[in-house]
Amino acid sequence: MAKELWTVTEVLEFYQIDETFLRDLEEEEIVCPTCNEGLSTRLFHTNELEKLRVAKILMEDMDVNLSGVEVILQMRKNMIEIRRQFDAILEDLARQMQKTLKRNRLID
Repeated sequence: MAKELWTVTEVLEFYQIDETFLRDLEEEEIVCPTCNEGLSTRLFHTNELEKLRVAKILMEDMDVNLSGVEVILQMRKNMIEIRRQFDAILEDLARQMQKTLKRNRLID
């Protein structure tokens, strides 16, 4: 089973980033840690790490600022949701076509 929650130290080491970069992303709410009640440890879910990975690429390789990263990630999220909706529509359409063809005895 893949690891779902990562500590700050693990994130910093794995992504080779400094804590300031991570804090900046948190302050802009680009990534949001999960906080366990009673613990001061900030943990990051794998979904948040994907956003961090994309943010790092945008900022380091493409020179995008934090505001730009936020806009791009929101657009990416919207595009993924639109794709899911489109896929659901196509699946529904395929089911309807199969039913129609079966009724017309064109397929077994």
